[in-house]
Amino acid sequence: MGHSAPELKDKSLFIEKSYINGEWVGAQSGETFEVHDPATGKLIGTCPELNTSDVTKAIEAATAAFPTFRNTLGRERARMLRRWYQLMMDNADDLAKLITWENGKPLADAKGEVNYAASFFEWFSEEAPRMYGDTIPASVPGNRVITMKQPVGVCGLITPWNFPAAMITRKIGPALAAGCTVVAKSPAETPFTANALAELAHRAGIPKGVVNIVTAHKNTPEVGELITTHPEVRKVSFTGSTNVGRLLMKQASSTIKKVSWELGGNAPFIVFDDVEDLEVAVNGAIASKFRSSGQTCVCANRIYVQKGVYDEFAKRFAEKVKGFKLGAGFEEGITHGPVIHERAVNKVHEHVQDAISKGAKLAIGGEKASALGPNFYNPTVLTGMTKEMLLASEETFGPVAGLFPFETEKDVVDLANSAEVGLAGYFFSGNVRRIFRVAEAMEVGMVGVNTGLISDVASPFGGVKQSGFGREGSKYGIDEFTTIKSVTFGGMGEPLQA
Repeated sequence: MGHSAPELKDKSLFIEKSYINGEWVGAQSGETFEVHDPATGKLIGTCPELNTSDVTKAIEAATAAFPTFRNTLGRERARMLRRWYQLMMDNADDLAKLITWENGKPLADAKGEVNYAASFFEWFSEEAPRMYGDTIPASVPGNRVITMKQPVGVCGLITPWNFPAAMITRKIGPALAAGCTVVAKSPAETPFTANALAELAHRAGIPKGVVNIVTAHKNTPEVGELITTHPEVRKVSFTGSTNVGRLLMKQASSTIKKVSWELGGNAPFIVFDDVEDLEVAVNGAIASKFRSSGQTCVCANRIYVQKGVYDEFAKRFAEKVKGFKLGAGFEEGITHGPVIHERAVNKVHEHVQDAISKGAKLAIGGEKASALGPNFYNPTVLTGMTKEMLLASEETFGPVAGLFPFETEKDVVDLANSAEVGLAGYFFSGNVRRIFRVAEAMEVGMVGVNTGLISDVASPFGGVKQSGFGREGSKYGIDEFTTIKSVTFGGMGEPLQA
């Protein structure tokens, strides 16, 4: 297939518009922005550069659709989500091609993402009919108290480019299951996957106005501000950087919105010398660190290896990285693709240069892979890392693994917890008491024990500290889109009528 554009089986899934009130529309201004393939730099297509008046129309459509949609039966919403899930599975190959084309990840990874993304529709289709309330014994004689869960209202959803399908379905799935309507702002780098999902929503019979997908590039800040301040938007869910999260949270305070944030991570990955099988730990670290070329928020960022196994681990780890095949995601046998843009390459390189200047040793890589294109960076392994290096405190978001030696359990947990963020953390150990101690001591929202891959629709996803709050997926994921109403009945304690 090489560098040419992919052939979609269903060409109508490639759409250069925004989806508002059940219709494909352009910007009122007629403005568009370009989207380029990160592997080749070639133009993929254009999308509408919407401004606040365009997006206001989307919010109004969602507001108008809400009163009817909130009153559909949970079972009916379940069927809509189930149909949408099935359409994703039926079109999985095309969706994967769109993801690889605009995001750059290898096609095999993109196929995995489509399955993961679709699973949120399947999961929340099963949660939709199960929004149970309670009957609560009152402490006032004659009173009876019940609770009901109700949809929060119109939801503004803002998602990043690293998982063009899964970040959106993980938010839309529970929102629709709860009976909310949504305005989703898709990422400017990867808008076409979201558009294909909107087309499938249309085919699934989801009523107009319930799902709106808006696009913008240079207008993103003003669109974000509109979504966080518009009085009809009752809830905002955002996945992205901690800095943008801070800004959106400040904006959302003006109308006291319900919010949930999935922000940056800086995942520690710890290998203790009582690990049962070092090879499993090496493979776990490779999977966690280099998936999507290190561009996931739960990627291992700081790899801590205990002195007893450090040298052997470092050797085997670098050996595995030597076997990677870098290239455009559609090419045969490619294991790792480009990073998203040249700014990302430069940040990665800066982290590598900084570590080397402060005494780290380069085991493999350390250079831009410019022969392949401006967005390629050779997978890199650094040893002898210390906490003074940029990589220790900043999220790299690229294909660089830094290995830090450590002495004791206490030392490494202190180092692991020294970050201002706490999304995911991983460790490998064969000692069951240590496993509980360390899992309980780590200041993160998600812990992987003896595994480097923790994403699962059944497991709640989210962080602590400056990684945000709120949980996605799992039985808890729908709670973010509901409010609890209590209803108290007075004068109910009459004796039976004779």
